[in-house]
Amino acid sequence: MLTIRPYTTEDCDATIEIFLRAIREVASRDYNPAQVNAWAQVKDREAWAGRRASRPTWIAQNVDVVIGFSDLEPDGHLDMLFVHPDHQGRGAASLLLEKVEAEAREQGLKRIFTEASLTARPFFERRGFTVLARQTVEKRGQLLDNFRMAKALE
Repeated sequence: MLTIRPYTTEDCDATIEIFLRAIREVASRDYNPAQVNAWAQVKDREAWAGRRASRPTWIAQNVDVVIGFSDLEPDGHLDMLFVHPDHQGRGAASLLLEKVEAEAREQGLKRIFTEASLTARPFFERRGFTVLARQTVEKRGQLLDNFRMAKALE
């Protein structure tokens, strides 16, 4: 039974684990080990918790287990959408994205946008996002390709 609920401070460690494992175990199919190592880091737990609490953030749960999370910044930027590797392909990411889109509409936003990894691009394309540009970003001395993507909300 998948459910979506608001993030609470008690979810901090679970979201960090999901973030790190999703990159190390899933995105590692599309990025080399040096890139994964540069990306998969959370050096400041308090800063992480502050970012999650500073904007609407949602948790996907399977019964009582946290399996994913996503957020939405005030300008319509979807900064993070990650699902634990052991729970991918079960609809959690789709439910989280539906929640993000509903919240964006409620806020009167006309579009949402994200920077999708090579791994995430197909997911977002299947859900109506279009690629605006391929870009290369630097993370701790490593260059990683991703895609600026957006979706108009009706």
